[in-house]
Amino acid sequence: MDLPFRRKPPQPGSEQQPGYEPGQGQPPPVHPPAPAPQLRGPRPYPPPQQRQRQPAPAPPQGRRDQPPYDQQAPYDQQPPYDPQAPYDQEAPYGQQPYDQWSYGSAPVPPAAAPPLREQGGLRERWRPLTPDNLPVADFEPAPPTGLSYRPDTVCDGWSTPDLHLRLASVRGYLHRYNGRPREDDVAAAFEPGSGAVVFAVADGVSSARQPHVGAQVACRSAVDELLAQIRAGGPLQIDWERLLTTVHWQLIEQARRILRDPDAGVTATAELLGTTLVAGTATPTADGVEIAVVSVGDSGVWQIKDDRVRRLAGGKDAQDGGLVSSAVDPLPRLPPGLRAQTFYLDPGTVVLIGTDGFGDPVGDIPQPGGAASPAGGSGRPDGEIPPLFVRELRTPIPPLGFAHLLDFSRETFDDDRTLLALWPRTGAGRTGGNRSGAQPGTRPGPGPGGAAGGGPPATGWSR
Repeated sequence: MDLPFRRKPPQPGSEQQPGYEPGQGQPPPVHPPAPAPQLRGPRPYPPPQQRQRQPAPAPPQGRRDQPPYDQQAPYDQQPPYDPQAPYDQEAPYGQQPYDQWSYGSAPVPPAAAPPLREQGGLRERWRPLTPDNLPVADFEPAPPTGLSYRPDTVCDGWSTPDLHLRLASVRGYLHRYNGRPREDDVAAAFEPGSGAVVFAVADGVSSARQPHVGAQVACRSAVDELLAQIRAGGPLQIDWERLLTTVHWQLIEQARRILRDPDAGVTATAELLGTTLVAGTATPTADGVEIAVVSVGDSGVWQIKDDRVRRLAGGKDAQDGGLVSSAVDPLPRLPPGLRAQTFYLDPGTVVLIGTDGFGDPVGDIPQPGGAASPAGGSGRPDGEIPPLFVRELRTPIPPLGFAHLLDFSRETFDDDRTLLALWPRTGAGRTGGNRSGAQPGTRPGPGPGGAAGGGPPATGWSR
């Protein structure tokens, strides 16, 4: 059966042509065949005797005259390319940049500056500051050893509606060289209900076996206790005795866990985790930001005011003959007679809370006649560090810059450095004077004895 979908399509040339009868031979094709392609051979080239060198074509109008190619100077002896040269003085073909190989191209942009690493930029920019212009040995710090991870440098910074805060803790050059961990620590927190900022700075005693652990425990437990008391009773009702007692027992409990001795006492804890501590609060009030601090050991509090650094609490005192003692009675021991000191953060001032790694070089403030300086220094005639901090801390700086500022190099001062700075924000702070006529360093208002305007007693604890 002849099915339509099975029929084969007609082949080319097999169609019935007009006038064609079957049996008359091959039918003519429907389309005439295409002519066969003509293969090209090599162009005829004249024999050598008939060859003649063609003269070089005249250069186009506006271009410089160039000799024939075989008479030009070698490529490596060509004049350097000048991107600012006029069009008729452009460089030879081989020296042109890609975007000037064609006529009418855009001008070449100026070359990009070399990468920062080729300039030595970051390495030079972050070198330690040297106020005394003495060279600093360039060495790679050794990794710290200890029970847990301990970074070389920590820094932080933030602002509340009333305060700017910056903090940093930097390992000293001696500990970087010999591989000891950073023995200082710092902590701070914000309590949004009252707007108060709580802080703690600690310096582990070098003679202890694990001083960095003691400093960390002291800071964390102090900040936690201050936050708990503020949330329970308000920032102006701090029980300072309870605060230090809490830190005391936290250190002892940590020592018992490390030593695996449930009976370890104060002496064993001091030999393992001895540390100094400065803890306090910064509370916004109707009269300004009120700061209250308590200090155990040789860490202290300073104030930058009127382009000078003054010590407010803690730190080291110069002995007879100008000598400064490094002896310290650290936590967990609780020395008698401690009390909180309070003052206001006036506009244009900066409060600094730090360890002796910062306080010792800052204490060397030159005084007339070599007298002891207000910061507790020995009065040496080379106080380069205080002007550096006065100049750089007039306004808050970035946290990384704050850590770099603390990483200064000064001969004979190689201890760890930790510093916390507080600036009043615009509109915060008072315009002068302590309220109620209280003396500096005391809490205004009724004292423990009930007398208005009296400060805390000379002994015992202030609330």
